[in-house]
Amino acid sequence: MSILVVGEALIDIVSTPGSSNRYAPGGAPANIALGLGRLGDEVEFLTDIGDDFHGGFLLAHLRESRVEVLARPSGRTSTALARLAADGSADYDFRLRWAPDESLVEDGSRSVLHFGSIAAFLQPGATVVDRLIDCIASPTLAWPEAPLLTFDPNIRPSIIGSHDAALPRFEQLAGRVDLVKLSDADADWLYPALDAHAQIDRVLDLGADLVVMTRGGEGAIIATASARASAAARDVDISDTIGAGDTFMVSLIHDLHTSRTSLDRLQDAELTRLGERAAGLAAITVGREGADLPWADELTG
Repeated sequence: MSILVVGEALIDIVSTPGSSNRYAPGGAPANIALGLGRLGDEVEFLTDIGDDFHGGFLLAHLRESRVEVLARPSGRTSTALARLAADGSADYDFRLRWAPDESLVEDGSRSVLHFGSIAAFLQPGATVVDRLIDCIASPTLAWPEAPLLTFDPNIRPSIIGSHDAALPRFEQLAGRVDLVKLSDADADWLYPALDAHAQIDRVLDLGADLVVMTRGGEGAIIATASARASAAARDVDISDTIGAGDTFMVSLIHDLHTSRTSLDRLQDAELTRLGERAAGLAAITVGREGADLPWADELTG
């Protein structure tokens, strides 16, 4: 059974002080589809791209990483200007369109539905996300008997609107999935009055079975309702952080999809291993330029 990823694909225009701009394929869901394809998973990617040069580049890039792209290219491809700071961190200026053609998703069994980022919030495509959840989610069964639903909000405040509008949307979606992965920056924007563990508790209370919070150089927290663990970040020379969180999400989906372990049965040691493997993959990505996610032959352990 295949993994279905839903979300935006775009061109990152990377601006570094003192250097010429460089252009790279990006978009968090596109990175996740690409990363899963590189690890050998069967993956379909529903997206919205243009029929311009950038769109052709994106299609070729994804297909080279064994991703089946579901799109009807037309118009201009979305872009994101990423401005890199001296420490490798990035902020973004987006020029986006998000109107995927859901008729391209054929009936069939799927083991995972992943969605997130701008695509979960921006209309008209956000409604497509809702309909696909309705079609794929089971009203009575949970993973692994039913498809695994995963969500990474990857909050972009300049695009998704006010906090008062975005928070209910996040909570609605978080309450419908099995796994939520978010960064500490996402959590602080969503729940500024809470500390990290209270933020995780809040998301668990919404209905997610597994919540993962990445915290950059401080590692990650991985939690269920009954178990909680930490995973340290790897010590690595950082080129930039583009794609790091996406790589972490790829590792989580790949490992859970492969092991087919019930999330509510994961204990501290298993949560630690899950986080450490994800941190190991993310370390590979941050050690090189752009969202150049690992291939299967780079996996260890």
